[in-house]
Amino acid sequence: MKFINAKNIGGSLLGLLLLVGSVMLASTTAQAQYWPNQDQYRRQRDYERAQRERERQAQIERERQRQAQQRGTWNNGTWNNGTWNDPYYNQGRRGRNGDNYGNYGGSYELRQTALNAGYNEGLKAGRNDRRNGRFNPQGSGAYRSATKDYNSRYGDRYAYQTYFRQAFINGYSDGYNYGY
Repeated sequence: MKFINAKNIGGSLLGLLLLVGSVMLASTTAQAQYWPNQDQYRRQRDYERAQRERERQAQIERERQRQAQQRGTWNNGTWNNGTWNDPYYNQGRRGRNGDNYGNYGGSYELRQTALNAGYNEGLKAGRNDRRNGRFNPQGSGAYRSATKDYNSRYGDRYAYQTYFRQAFINGYSDGYNYGY
């Protein structure tokens, strides 16, 4: 009974723990050797997936442009074969929002800003001229410059001025005739 003592049990337990620890350490070292290759494969897979997505998006865009060209509505995204933006062709027709203003291109923001600013400035000038007893919308400085509230980020200044002047005339007429 003397050979089963605390020293033998403690030594055996320590040896067993040392063996288990070294086996675990060896297995993690073996896994670490394969990790970069797995990472490389994952990066390659992700790159190829992103490449396929870019090609798919490019194909969709090419198809969209092809369809737009067939409809005749695409020309650098700004005008429709020149006919609807021609003020002589478009006289007497309703604008793109059914508001009787022509379609001279430009973004929605450009158009709305110009129409609002032009109408409001025309309204003020019309009221003023009504009080003074003269009708002269083209004599107003705001009509001549037609740049109130214009910002270059809206785009084409000429289109802005055209919308502005049309709205100015309507606002001037309302201000002069009705005194709104």
